[in-house]
Amino acid sequence: MAKVIFWEKPGCKGNSRQKEILLASGHQLEVRNLLTEPWTARILGSFFGERPVTEWFNPTNPRIKSGEIVPSRIPPHEALEMMVAEPLLIVRPLMQVGNSRLAGFNVQEVHDWIGLAAETIGPRDPKNCPCVKN
Repeated sequence: MAKVIFWEKPGCKGNSRQKEILLASGHQLEVRNLLTEPWTARILGSFFGERPVTEWFNPTNPRIKSGEIVPSRIPPHEALEMMVAEPLLIVRPLMQVGNSRLAGFNVQEVHDWIGLAAETIGPRDPKNCPCVKN
């Protein structure tokens, strides 16, 4: 199985559930704090690949939920600058295996990437925090 570097917001229930799934699937975790990592736009951008900017943002962030920040209107370079300045805007988790990086916890995407044991997932989609309706 994979050794996953897992950037989380400490105390996030969604991240806790995602870690449980990864561990139960046989992966090893090196957990890091998303909020204290010294991000640069270049490094942060490497987690998002070809995804649209709207998928880079944490949908549970109050500034996004309120409409103060509208991700679909933000160019990529500006989005990265905002996230470096305010890491709570970043979709969680960020994960790395070797040189491969991924943002968010789309179950099918993570399964295709490193493999997940289906029985560990449960009925609730672990993509977001429990307070978010999927």
